[in-house]
Amino acid sequence: MRSLNIYFTGPQQVKVIEEDVREPGEDEILIRATRSLISTGTELICYTRDVDPGSHWDKWVQYPFEPGYSHVGTIQAVGAKVRDLAPGMRVATAGSHRQYVTCRGASALPIPDGVSDEDAAWFSLASVVQNGVRRAEHALGDTVVIIGLGMLGQLAVQYTRLSGASEVIVIDLSETRLNVARSHGAKHTLNIPVQVARQEVERLTGGRLADVVYDVTGFAPVFPHALRLARTLGKVILLGDSGSPAQQHLTPDLINQGLRVIGAHGMNPPQVATEHAWWTNRNMQQLFFKYLERGQMQVSDLTTRRYPPREAPAAYADLLRDRSQALGTFFDWTT
Repeated sequence: MRSLNIYFTGPQQVKVIEEDVREPGEDEILIRATRSLISTGTELICYTRDVDPGSHWDKWVQYPFEPGYSHVGTIQAVGAKVRDLAPGMRVATAGSHRQYVTCRGASALPIPDGVSDEDAAWFSLASVVQNGVRRAEHALGDTVVIIGLGMLGQLAVQYTRLSGASEVIVIDLSETRLNVARSHGAKHTLNIPVQVARQEVERLTGGRLADVVYDVTGFAPVFPHALRLARTLGKVILLGDSGSPAQQHLTPDLINQGLRVIGAHGMNPPQVATEHAWWTNRNMQQLFFKYLERGQMQVSDLTTRRYPPREAPAAYADLLRDRSQALGTFFDWTT
């Protein structure tokens, strides 16, 4: 059996390579892909390798590089020691963009009948954002500012509303993205640069500013301006991972306002659930599926583009050229 697999072979170089498929070991499963979701921010940094020397990105992105970590498909075969999984079941895994994935059965997340493959593929990004929202420790009635309405920002709008935010103010330069955020509960949409947003946020909050500010842009120069939008003793959540972290400068607002700056990353949650630390990535992903089934969250309207896998070079080139209109971008492995 052969598999189509997507690789970055150098900066802005993409190849689709056909390779042999490894049979599953005794504790493994073999999955045939139906969808895989491009994590636009992360994967474009890996695609361009526009990163600070010596940063975690510099150490991680080595070519040839396999992008992707939001893979959904159907089990084709299971190893002798695999329990509770069987051929025909739909599962989500952190597999890269490839037609067939062989992985440990314990790492696969079964998909409920009420969740489509395309919706399920958001599972990994959904736990990244949910982790950030948990770290913010929201209180009922919080006023929230979210800067950047890409994939993570759109999920943050929905999660913060579920967490009891009374006002969600969103900032982006794409009217399309602002309209989507409004449809998911954003109260105020600001199509202005973040550098000039303070006066408008003051007006909307009666001068108090925001309880919690999310910088979800992954663009280092935004961070100092995000600090200016938080109230005294407020919180700023860094949810977008920048390829140039050394450029994310602090300002006097940190001390003058007594702010808390909180970093949130998909690697932060505990590996094993305990009574003291229950919310592993897997538990958060299962909760996300429940929200989808109940209609408390919606991601189907966030899909903007689908590509056959062989068009991967065009997919990444299109996103690099202009991602302002793009949200959920998928490889459709059924074509």
